[in-house]
Amino acid sequence: MGMHEYFKSLSDLEKIYRCPGKFKFEEHSVASHSFKVTKIAQFLGTVEEYHGNEINWKALYEKALNHDYAEIFIGDIKTPVKYADPDLRERLANVEESMTHHFIEQEIPKEFQAIYYERLKEGKDDTLEGKILSVADKVDLLYESFGEIQKGNPEHLFTEIYQESLDTILEFKDMESVKYILSEILPDLLSGEFTNQSELEKISEKILKHHNIEQTFALGE
Repeated sequence: MGMHEYFKSLSDLEKIYRCPGKFKFEEHSVASHSFKVTKIAQFLGTVEEYHGNEINWKALYEKALNHDYAEIFIGDIKTPVKYADPDLRERLANVEESMTHHFIEQEIPKEFQAIYYERLKEGKDDTLEGKILSVADKVDLLYESFGEIQKGNPEHLFTEIYQESLDTILEFKDMESVKYILSEILPDLLSGEFTNQSELEKISEKILKHHNIEQTFALGE
């Protein structure tokens, strides 16, 4: 028992690729995703703090950096599959939690176990930091799916992932950081010329209207 196994496991996260079993122009590992989510969460937290909201930066960084560590045990499950059945999602979460607890009991020194139970638990909760994590996670997924759509990937799965990601982000539409995404980032994402541009704009506008957002963001309007 010791931190050796934990440190060794971090390299395994570089070998677990997201959205397995589908053709992709670019592979993204769980390790790279965790890094990007942490950087995105840092910016979203900065926006929230700029608007007067207090951020627990230690909690935010720990939540973002550790949020997918449990995938080392069961791998990455494609988003549409994971979210198709709430019961399946809950069971997967229970398996991840159980295997994470077992790993901590077996490999983390006793004096640090309580810290790692807290550090490696599900970070998406009702705190501001948990909400920022939820948004940051989907922002990175939005960009991953957009990258494949932009390159002309024929797999419809990536359009589904784009829709689910934007839809989830908009569940937090009252957050200052999400307002910033809508006004400043999403228009830039959809500008320019790429495969299926008009379709993606229509999908985005439909999701915005579903969330009662009247903003017309496309092409600087």
